[in-house]
Amino acid sequence: MKIKAAVVRQKSGPFELEDLVLNEPAEDQILVRVVATGMCHTDLICRDQHYPVPLPMVFGHEGAGVVEKVGSSVKKVQPGDHVVLTFYTCGGCEACLSGDPTSCANSFVPNFMGRSVTGECTIHEHNGEEVGASFFGQSSFATYALSYERNTVKVTKDVPLELLGPLGCGIQTGAGSVLNALNPPAGSAIVIFGAGAVGLSAVMASVVAGCTKIISVDVKENRLKLAHELGATHVIDATNTDPVEEIKKLCADGAPYVLETSGLPSVLSQAILSSAVGGEIGIVGAPPMGTTVPVDVNFLLFNRKLRGIIEGQAVSDIFIPRLVELYRQGKFPFDKLIKFYSFDEIDRAAEDSEKGITLKPVICIV
Repeated sequence: MKIKAAVVRQKSGPFELEDLVLNEPAEDQILVRVVATGMCHTDLICRDQHYPVPLPMVFGHEGAGVVEKVGSSVKKVQPGDHVVLTFYTCGGCEACLSGDPTSCANSFVPNFMGRSVTGECTIHEHNGEEVGASFFGQSSFATYALSYERNTVKVTKDVPLELLGPLGCGIQTGAGSVLNALNPPAGSAIVIFGAGAVGLSAVMASVVAGCTKIISVDVKENRLKLAHELGATHVIDATNTDPVEEIKKLCADGAPYVLETSGLPSVLSQAILSSAVGGEIGIVGAPPMGTTVPVDVNFLLFNRKLRGIIEGQAVSDIFIPRLVELYRQGKFPFDKLIKFYSFDEIDRAAEDSEKGITLKPVICIV
C-alpha cells in the first residue's frame, strides 16, 4: 500500500518526507494507521549513527494509532482498536519467558536493523529499492506502520490518542526506571540527573511512589522550574554549583536512589559520587557506543549498585495502561512535557528537541 514516511538517507541527514510502499501485513503483523508519534532521543542518535543502524531508514518508535488490519494469526487486537506501539521482544528467550522482556536476548536485530522479524524489508520505493523499516518493530514516522502482538498495546479510547505515543518508550523509560527498576519505598529520597522528558517522567513517578525527597538536577532553568511544578522537592542548577556537594547537604550520607538520564559521562560520574553506601544508581542515558567512565572500584565496593535500565524494566502490556490510568486520575500529568508538530515540521521538531526547546516532540501524522 502507498504511504508517506520520513526517511533518513545519510548520517545526521534530514528527515525527508517521501511517498513509499508498505507491505501488506503478514500473518503475524498488525497494520496501524498512525495518528501521532513521539520523537525520542534514540531516533536522533540512530540518525546520527551513534548506534550503527543501516541507512536509509524510517525511524519512529513511539507510535499511537488505530488498527486497520490484522494478520491471520493475530488475536490480541482487532480493527478499530486504539493502540500504542512500543519496543519489540522475541517472547521465547529465558528473559522473556521469565517476565523480563527488557532483557530479551534477541531484541537488537529486530529493533534496530531495518528488517522484519522474518528478515524481510517491509518498505520500498516505487522502483522496488529497499528502505530500512521495522525500527523497534514499527517505523512509525509514517502514515501507516506494521507492528506485532509483542509490541502493540491496546489502550482505552477515552484518552486523546495523539498524547499516548510517548508512553511507548521515553515516558515509559523514565517512569518505569523508578516504579519498576529502582522501586524506592514511600518516604525515601531519590536524585534524578537530567530534566528532559525521561528525567521529568521519573520525577512524576517518584511522586507516585511516595518519595518525600525528590531532587532534580539539570542545567536549564526552565526545566528545573517544570521539575518543581511536577513534584520535585528540590532542584539543583548544575551550571553554578557542584551537584554532588549540594546533594550531600540534602542527604548527608548520599542518596539511596539515583537515576542518570542525560547520557553524559561526566554526569554519570556525579551520579555515582552522590550515592549513599548501599545505594543504587540507575543508568538510562545513552551516549555513543564505546563511551566509558572512570570508576573508583572501592567506592562501589561498599554495597553500591550501578545498573543499566532498558525501557524502565516494563512489561508494556501492564505498565502502559497503568500510566494511562494514572494520567486519567491526574496523578501523572505527562501531557505537560509534550509539544505537537505537523508531519512536515519533523525536522524542526528534531532541532527543537536537540536544543532543549521542546521536551517531548510529538509528530501529528494525520
